[in-house]
Amino acid sequence: QVQLVESGGGLVQPGGSLRLSCATSVIIFSLYPMDWYRHTPGKQRELVASITRGGSTNYAESVKGRFTISRDNAKNTVYLQMNSLKPEDTAVYYCHSQWGNYWGQGTQVTVSS
Repeated sequence: QVQLVESGGGLVQPGGSLRLSCATSVIIFSLYPMDWYRHTPGKQRELVASITRGGSTNYAESVKGRFTISRDNAKNTVYLQMNSLKPEDTAVYYCHSQWGNYWGQGTQVTVSS
């Protein structure tokens, strides 16, 4: 069974940082682009960041300069470092594999004082 397992979400104050992780035991994921999405009730799901096998990245305008996506192919893990967090970053964050269109279960990020 293919699984993407996210971790690292939580409650943080505005201006704080969190690092999300997405791990899988399926080696093939390391060969394909991976994404982080986020979803807030009442809004459309938003593509936050993407990373290719070779490490090229793309970001939503709303997170550029604050978030960094990275991957460790040897560990089959993708990360999302989130700095200078804002209340509007509050959402459920999902890891997504462009191979097979697999999704993680989501991890809640809440930015609030």
